[in-house]
Amino acid sequence: MWELIRVNKRNSIFLLSGMIMLLGVLGYLIGMYFFRDPRAGYFGIGIAFIIWVVMMLTSYYGGSTVLLASSKAQKITKSVHPQLFNVVEEMTIAAGLPKMPDIYIINDPGMNAFATGRDPEHAAVAVTAGLLGRLNRDELQGVMAHEISHILHRDILFVTLAGVAVGATILISQIFLRGMIFGGGRSRYSSGRGGNQAQIVMFIVALLCAILAPIFAQLLYFALSRKREYLADAGAARLTRYPEGLASALEKIAGASPRVASANQATAPMYIVNPLKDKMDVSAWTSTHPPLKERVQVLRNMMHGASFQDYAKSYADITHDKNILPASALKEPDAVPLRSGAAEKPEPRQTRKQMRELGDIMHRANDFTFLTCACGLKMKVPPNLKNRKLTCPRCHNQVN
Repeated sequence: MWELIRVNKRNSIFLLSGMIMLLGVLGYLIGMYFFRDPRAGYFGIGIAFIIWVVMMLTSYYGGSTVLLASSKAQKITKSVHPQLFNVVEEMTIAAGLPKMPDIYIINDPGMNAFATGRDPEHAAVAVTAGLLGRLNRDELQGVMAHEISHILHRDILFVTLAGVAVGATILISQIFLRGMIFGGGRSRYSSGRGGNQAQIVMFIVALLCAILAPIFAQLLYFALSRKREYLADAGAARLTRYPEGLASALEKIAGASPRVASANQATAPMYIVNPLKDKMDVSAWTSTHPPLKERVQVLRNMMHGASFQDYAKSYADITHDKNILPASALKEPDAVPLRSGAAEKPEPRQTRKQMRELGDIMHRANDFTFLTCACGLKMKVPPNLKNRKLTCPRCHNQVN
């Protein structure tokens, strides 16, 4: 496992370096365009690097806080949802993480979850209310094992830094394009200057780079996100020794809707399923995640074990493609036997009961007070209510 983490870090550095080089090329060409001097391109590289560093430091130290706040996630304690805490604690111990991640709930009917943070000591997992209301324990364990695997593999830091590189590329491109539109850039190359063809070519190259660089950066970002989803699925199967749990959870998500209202293009790759679309069974270069149908088939084809080797074999059988896992993960002798589970589909009545209970959970997370009248009616009192004497709407008695 440590060799896998080391290789993942090394590959992440190489790929992130490629994205930074793309950002540097964009800065160089834009610097040449604005100052009409090849030497000014180095000034453009410096500006691009400063923008990237500022954004990186901001995201490194405060990115997870901003992400959780923008997702409208509420941090909860064990008393709010004991089962969720027990599942996360189990997977934290199984993964050997030094600290249990903080746990958040997003009050959204969509079925989704994500992990964030800069390292295992500063990590958090967030799940939507819709996910908690529709999954049984084995399925919830599979989803949490997937997110814990992201933390264990150091994916959360890489996705954050890669997202910053993409964001910086888009920001610099927009500055250039808007400056050209509103600054009368075309007048720089008028016939009064002699129509210098070299400068016109430089302008065209800078314009094309400003348009294409964000697209290439996004495609690379999406491709890396898809690969890490497969690796996290393999890690989840290994941690739980029950691939069917995650497979069943993904199947339920595919049959419902993973859309999350607070998600956006920057945060989408961090979720277990793309939160911007209702259906995710179509694979494309512009997709942040692999097809759900394919992920489910790979997990359910793991008939002999739950190791990385078993996942790699299943992946090759289903996709007829080369192995998606790093070679280092397959060299280690890692026999992980499957366990039996109780991933039974809940009856509709049980599902409705879970949703009612989940409503109570969200009220507790938002500091509501629960009062029960002598007639048995349970009332939920918001924290900002000043009048503590309430009249029961059923029996009209005073309740304190």
